[in-house]
Amino acid sequence: MISDRPIYHETEACPVSLDLLGRVYRVDADKMLLLIADVPENIRARLAAYLYGRSHTHELGLQVGATCTMAALSGAEGPLGEAIYAQSRQTYARPNHGEARSPFKRRISLSGSQMKADLHT
Repeated sequence: MISDRPIYHETEACPVSLDLLGRVYRVDADKMLLLIADVPENIRARLAAYLYGRSHTHELGLQVGATCTMAALSGAEGPLGEAIYAQSRQTYARPNHGEARSPFKRRISLSGSQMKADLHT
């Protein structure tokens, strides 16, 4: 089913002032609630979706979403709001984007001595 809810694109206007958005970017996670306490819940829900939809602010979207009720998020954003609500209540694990680290560190040498030795044998 196609939803009639808004989908935020890069050109979509932010639901809060640029000043407040800048402060949201810079605030520590433990001070987020205090920063956005005076913002009406329906605006916080739209802000959560705005931030959530961008890879570099995804985590901030979940933090803002955690300050909203299910009714506010789903009312403002439909199924996206429901997903933000559910994810904001879980422990956040930053995505590694395929950058899995090996448990064994491989030594890297810029001198290339091993490669030179292999070429001469």
